[in-house]
Amino acid sequence: MLATGEGLWIAPCEAVHTFGMKFAIDVVFLSKKKVILKMRKNMDKRRVSFCLRAHSVLELPAGKIDETGTETGDQLEFERL
Repeated sequence: MLATGEGLWIAPCEAVHTFGMKFAIDVVFLSKKKVILKMRKNMDKRRVSFCLRAHSVLELPAGKIDETGTETGDQLEFERL
């Protein structure tokens, strides 16, 4: 399970699945410039989602998209901790 404040960035990637997972996730599909192309909220187990235009995918704890007010077209910036 992803802890609060954590996510999994998969690059390159244009599709994800939740087969074998025991919890739901939020999925954010990103362009090469990290602009959000598509989002899938609360993706439950045994599901597949894809965006053929995506360069990478960010997996987040379920509910994080709504909690942060994230929208399609937003541009993300990643920082090393």
